[in-house]
Amino acid sequence: MEHIYQYAWIIPFLPLPVPLLIGVGLLFFPTATKNLRRIWAFSSISLLSIVMIFSMKLSIQQINSNSIYQYVWSWTINNDFSLEFGYLLDPLTSIMSMLITTVAILVLIYSDNYMSHDQGYLRFFAYMSFFNTSMLGLVTSSNLIQIYIFWELVGMCSYLLIGFWFTRPIAANACQKAFVTNRVGDFGLLLGILGFYWITGSFEFRDLFEIFNNLINNNEVDSFFCILCAFLLFAGAVAKSAQFPLHVWLPDAMEGPTPISALIHAATMVAAGIFLVARLLPIFIVIPYIMYGISLIGIITVLLGATLALAQKDIKRSLAYSTMSQLGYMMLALGMGSYRVALFHLITHAYSKALLFLGSGSLIHSMETIVGYSPDKSQNMVIMGGLTKHVPITKIAFLIGTLSLCGIPPLACFWSKDEILNDSWAYSPIFAIIAYFTAGLTAFYMFRIYFLTFEGHLNVFLKNYSGKKSSSFYSISLWGKEELKEVNQKFSLVTLNNTEKPSFFSKKPYIMDGNLRKIMRSFITITGFDNKNFSSYPNESDNTMLFPLIILILFTFFIGFIGIPFNQEGMDLDILTKWLTPSINILHSNSNNSMDWYEFVINATFSVSIACLGIFIAFFFYKPVYSSFKNFNLINSFDKKGPKRIFWDKMITIIYNWSSNRGYIDTFYAISLIKGLRGLSELVLFFDRQIIDGIPNGFGVTSFFVGESIKYGGGGRISSYLFWYLFYVSIFFVILYLFY
Repeated sequence: MEHIYQYAWIIPFLPLPVPLLIGVGLLFFPTATKNLRRIWAFSSISLLSIVMIFSMKLSIQQINSNSIYQYVWSWTINNDFSLEFGYLLDPLTSIMSMLITTVAILVLIYSDNYMSHDQGYLRFFAYMSFFNTSMLGLVTSSNLIQIYIFWELVGMCSYLLIGFWFTRPIAANACQKAFVTNRVGDFGLLLGILGFYWITGSFEFRDLFEIFNNLINNNEVDSFFCILCAFLLFAGAVAKSAQFPLHVWLPDAMEGPTPISALIHAATMVAAGIFLVARLLPIFIVIPYIMYGISLIGIITVLLGATLALAQKDIKRSLAYSTMSQLGYMMLALGMGSYRVALFHLITHAYSKALLFLGSGSLIHSMETIVGYSPDKSQNMVIMGGLTKHVPITKIAFLIGTLSLCGIPPLACFWSKDEILNDSWAYSPIFAIIAYFTAGLTAFYMFRIYFLTFEGHLNVFLKNYSGKKSSSFYSISLWGKEELKEVNQKFSLVTLNNTEKPSFFSKKPYIMDGNLRKIMRSFITITGFDNKNFSSYPNESDNTMLFPLIILILFTFFIGFIGIPFNQEGMDLDILTKWLTPSINILHSNSNNSMDWYEFVINATFSVSIACLGIFIAFFFYKPVYSSFKNFNLINSFDKKGPKRIFWDKMITIIYNWSSNRGYIDTFYAISLIKGLRGLSELVLFFDRQIIDGIPNGFGVTSFFVGESIKYGGGGRISSYLFWYLFYVSIFFVILYLFY
């Protein structure tokens, strides 16, 4: 089946005609193109499906034959320089192409309904199709220059999609922030590429790895320069995969449509940094300092992302910080040299997080039927709650994705995350403790999201469930006393003063009045949303949005089984190890990931216990408490202002401020970089105007005043001019005679 490899060039280029034809159609035949917009969506999905089938065949071929295929053709040839373009088909390429195409197809199907009422429907599909082309071109590239070209195209598509609703200032600012932040990493990547060309004289991966390893083994290259170039290459991955300290763009990128978050910022583009490190691991692995730096950045990102997700109110930003933390796990695994485990977690996390993002999009879509389109309302978890009865399928999908991300067996992320946690013990006990602790935090903040959105009563524009005139509701919030109060005041909700018992962290309960439906209708009329389809309760999404969720549920259940490490002697390796065998052999890594049942159960029990502890704490703080629990002793004990309570409140305040203020990192950048650069610019401007321009301007002004003064000393008589001329010449000769 080697002839299949010869036609692999269609993988990146087959989706390309759709954005080109949409652009030409909108330019020359705008009306007809807009009227036939569903045809363009169908074409985009169909072409990408062909690419998926082709990628699947290539993957099966590689699993069976353990082969690597590369095809290149010359583009530029000079005496001492040649540049070739082509494609490289190895296990890493086939895994990434399968991942990109499967998730992209489901997201495009989902987007057809999600974006159906948006005026930018065609523009959205054009951007998405071009992004898929760029991403597939990136993973099939055979050299560093080709990777850099597609790397920049991916960044451009990300910029366009984050700022898709560019009329909203917050979205425009978000895409600019993502663009500027990624330029920092991309500039480092470019310098690293040029540095390694200086060292090896080649951009091709195969030649680059071989030449560089020989130079390192023979001590024929400066070690400091190699470390610097490798670090610059890694900087590109740090920015693209939202690793500390270049992670600040990812939460703001959630201002784009939710399908973009599911595809670009969960499964594909942010995974490009992981892909780059995995592709260049033969270089990094021979430089111990870089490997330790990769693992260190990874573990910092793991913990930082989890802590920043703790107090977020926006559901998509919470998931964004979760993505950041999970990408940190992958980077940690690569830094430890666990190539297979990192890619395993990349696969399982991609499907689980795509499920969560699309599930959150379904929730947002449902909330918009009540409050109208306004991201600060429809994405705010504080004003959600009680959605179980209204969006049952979305609830099941979101719960499964949440359990998977928490590492609960037998779901996908359990198998991969557990292996990372086990490998971290052998690498560094300190890293292992942080990784396990973060696993507990992951379970906590993910179930915080789940409880705030699905449990209890719906907190905005409600009719009470029991049919009574009013019913009290307590939302137990770990993060402060005024959270719901602010929301209720904003929407004119009524509170009771003395009739009900307060909740854990709130002095006043909040009543669900049946008259709120009238308030809702008044709000709709005043704000002009009465021309949309609103209802008293959220509605489940349409089938075209639920179908991708169901497929992703199946992936979340079964994709983890490709890497189950139950391999005894004499038995075949697991599917993933067989798939990655050629790459593992290049890295000279141990491909036997087998372990006996006893060892696996002991390790899994420990990690699952930590996850369950995080779930229990989230249940304790966020599971709603109703009025029937008036005599709950724990509530009374929390109301007592003792030393423990004061200490507890201070700790909560510190954690809340840290998380809600994004670890103060954005503030630090605003002060040190933005204000610092502005101050430096003002200083340079002052120097330029007052010194650089001031000196010649000063001479000019002085000459002007001297000339003006002298002209009044002249009388206009030639004889006077001759007299003074001879007088000064005589003085000059006298001085010359006296001194010389």
